[in-house]
Amino acid sequence: MSDERSRRDVLYAELEKLPPNVVGEIVGGELYASPRPALPHTRAASRLGGELLGPFDRGRGGPGGWVILDEPELHLGEDVLVPDLAGWRRERMPEMPHTVGVTLAPDWACEVLSPSTARLDRSRKMAVYAREGVRHFWLVDPLLQTLEVYRLESGRWSLLGTHAGVVTVHAEPFEALALELGALWER
Repeated sequence: MSDERSRRDVLYAELEKLPPNVVGEIVGGELYASPRPALPHTRAASRLGGELLGPFDRGRGGPGGWVILDEPELHLGEDVLVPDLAGWRRERMPEMPHTVGVTLAPDWACEVLSPSTARLDRSRKMAVYAREGVRHFWLVDPLLQTLEVYRLESGRWSLLGTHAGVVTVHAEPFEALALELGALWER
């Protein structure tokens, strides 16, 4: 067992000891413990997941072909990330594993920004998603009421657009859906 693997195992044991009111992640060999998000964050993530599940995960009123999960634990190399939402094309994940952590990088990940996690989400976690070949990445900011849509091209993130307010958008990779952003900000 390598020293790096041993360090990750030690960090993961510490992660497992965290209380339920925090989210633990291992990024770049460091353990991050973030408080559970405030309700605007939770509302935006829940609404977004609800909008995507029917047409993409279940194929109701949409193309189907996806597995979409809330807060999956991703084991990507030495890193353990917990995005707010993640999705895999069904051809890449025909069946979900019966494990706590998923080692298959998602095709899409979404981070809903909180003041306590925005820097980590935008820098270190975004870099891990690029390294692992996640094709699409969204950043949702419920306080600024924005959606940033990224596509991975040649190992680098390309910003496809920033959408704000109560507009309706068709955003990759879910462009078949007319997503009403205002629903994410409703209180």
